[in-house]
Amino acid sequence: MKYKLVFLFIIALFVSAAARAQHSAPDTVKTGIYITSIHDINFKDKEYTITLWLWLKYKNKDFDFLKNLEVPQAKTVTTSFSTIDSTGGKYYILMKLQCVMKDSWAIDNFPFDKQRLRFSIENSQFDSHSLVFAADTLGKHFDPRFTLRGWRIDTLEASTGTKAYETAFGDESVKKPHTEYSNYKVRMVINRDAMGLFWKMFLGMYVAFLIAYMCFYIHRDSIDSRFGLSVGALFAVIGNKYIIDSSLPESTTFTLVDTLHGITLLFILTVIIATSFSLKMVKAEKVDQARRFDLISAQVVLAIYLLLNTYFIYKANQG
Repeated sequence: MKYKLVFLFIIALFVSAAARAQHSAPDTVKTGIYITSIHDINFKDKEYTITLWLWLKYKNKDFDFLKNLEVPQAKTVTTSFSTIDSTGGKYYILMKLQCVMKDSWAIDNFPFDKQRLRFSIENSQFDSHSLVFAADTLGKHFDPRFTLRGWRIDTLEASTGTKAYETAFGDESVKKPHTEYSNYKVRMVINRDAMGLFWKMFLGMYVAFLIAYMCFYIHRDSIDSRFGLSVGALFAVIGNKYIIDSSLPESTTFTLVDTLHGITLLFILTVIIATSFSLKMVKAEKVDQARRFDLISAQVVLAIYLLLNTYFIYKANQG
């Protein structure tokens, strides 16, 4: 009888341990996504809009993603459609979301830029001890025909992970202010179809430079015209830069926009200096030398300007 009681006690311990292990194991939520549109990319306000289908499969009804869905970095989340199926004790939720996302932009190589967009979801009520995500990788994750106008999707990766919050959210029973939530995340790398936008934004700058450059071929007697065109071109380039900068977020780095405008301003200044030197030679009655100086300066300035522009544009396009 004594051995029987010991045997039953050991069995009870194993059953209790197994029950605790089963209770502590987090439930898995299999999650998938299909992006139908990315639009309204706003560089100034650092946001974009994404429309997508999201589905989740799980067993624990308390998860209730229709109420507990959390989209970090989202400015607004709108659910335009949702359906739930609880057949066989398993829950399947399908919903269509439109989210205005806040993100940071890399504008160093604008308009030949690559952007990395991030989208993730969490459950606002259950941490990683109760819930973990598993990615549904079957099929495509986006519609290549309508996803993004003026951009190309380079890569799209769906994965799962854990996000740590260094807070207990006011729960006094938690000794350490540290909470972890499982998340499902999508990372996209997109490339811009840039050549049309490039000429649209920089054509005025290049025309202004060519106007200043033509001063080398204006007769030396029309010195007022040469100075007037150069100074007018200088202000035109400055105005063009302010227009472009108004549509971009502020940046502490020297971007391609800054580089090309800086080079153009510097070369227009070079034209003004060369014109002044030519005027000095004309007043010293060195007319032939002034003419040769203008012709040589025109060729050197144009060659170096084109070379520098080609180099920086190529470098940005490859970056």
